[in-house]
Amino acid sequence: MARVYLIRHGRPASSWGGADDDPGLDSAGRAQAEAAAQALLALPPEQRPTRVVSSPLRRCRETAAPLARALGVEVEIDPAVGEVPTPRNLDHAVRSAWLQKAFGGRWSDVEGDLDYESWRRAVARAVGARGGSAVFSHYVAINAVVSLLTGDDRVVTFRPDHCSMTVLEAGQEGLSLVQRGPEAATGVL
Repeated sequence: MARVYLIRHGRPASSWGGADDDPGLDSAGRAQAEAAAQALLALPPEQRPTRVVSSPLRRCRETAAPLARALGVEVEIDPAVGEVPTPRNLDHAVRSAWLQKAFGGRWSDVEGDLDYESWRRAVARAVGARGGSAVFSHYVAINAVVSLLTGDDRVVTFRPDHCSMTVLEAGQEGLSLVQRGPEAATGVL
């Protein structure tokens, strides 16, 4: 079995659904990214990630950068660990309302032009294929994986804080949850 560290991005410069669809990190987020890298580098060598994977979105790439730099590796961009896709052609006001409804519900009830159960399983497969990696992703994607592994159909099963690290094991039997990352009251919406 190989460890996978599923890490939520650091605090962004603006919230999702705001005017900037792809914000980078603010100063607190950059400090969180540095602290996450140091925490991973402090792990025993047999548990330390050797690869760095990121969602294509800027806030994740910027969070992944300090660890990649310290390890001397390139950040591998994987759209499969990206943000939850929202239905097409939603303006910002409608997208926020869609998210609020989805966050309060179950995966089986999420409405849209995508099969969200299939998306949730695809995220888990992508993460499970990344043994020995630190994977930098998003609030909903992390919840998608945790909800699947725990058999909990709720869209939000826990509230991972910025740079929260959820520890998983990937092996021939599949992916398993070792430990959820720290939670916090967070302003996702």
